[in-house]
Amino acid sequence: MFTGIVEETGILKCISGSVVTVECSDILKGTKIGDSVAINGCCQTVTAITPKTFSVYVSEETFKITNFRLMKPGDFVNLERALMPSSRIGGHIVQGHVDMTAKYLGNMMFEVSDSKYIVYKGSIALNGVSLTVSKLDGNIFSVAVIPHTLQNTNLKNLRIGDLVNIETDIIGRYVEKFLSTEHNRIDEKFLIENGFV
Repeated sequence: MFTGIVEETGILKCISGSVVTVECSDILKGTKIGDSVAINGCCQTVTAITPKTFSVYVSEETFKITNFRLMKPGDFVNLERALMPSSRIGGHIVQGHVDMTAKYLGNMMFEVSDSKYIVYKGSIALNGVSLTVSKLDGNIFSVAVIPHTLQNTNLKNLRIGDLVNIETDIIGRYVEKFLSTEHNRIDEKFLIENGFV
């Protein structure tokens, strides 16, 4: 689990088959093989470490769903180590399970194929950065980004047409699952009987 507060931007050193290697410094402190690290908001398991890099094995599904498929050596990536039980949650609960990618339209506006779980004034993670949806119109949404966040993440490098990884707020997914089960007893009759309507 993560918070969406990026600790550092690293540099993608190479992609060799399914192995992705990232150069960084801060997040290597205390990191060991087997630890979870979010790369552009995507939870990955550290499989190798050197004094200046770490490597992960990226699954075929991850390449298919995320912007990893478009990354190339020299690209900047947002990095965050997994949340420790004693840590403050400065952003929101981020699992590192990317739902989809969104196309950057400029001025912190993005377009997705399905905005079902995106909520006005709700939380969203873009490339692993915890942000708030400031505008929503169909499948186009905007986020509010303060200068500190822009300066310390790879969002400052976005060009029109770039794809970013999107993780919607997990609460919405759980609510939908709960409401859509075949044993769900919440209907108009239930709402009337319990004073909601």
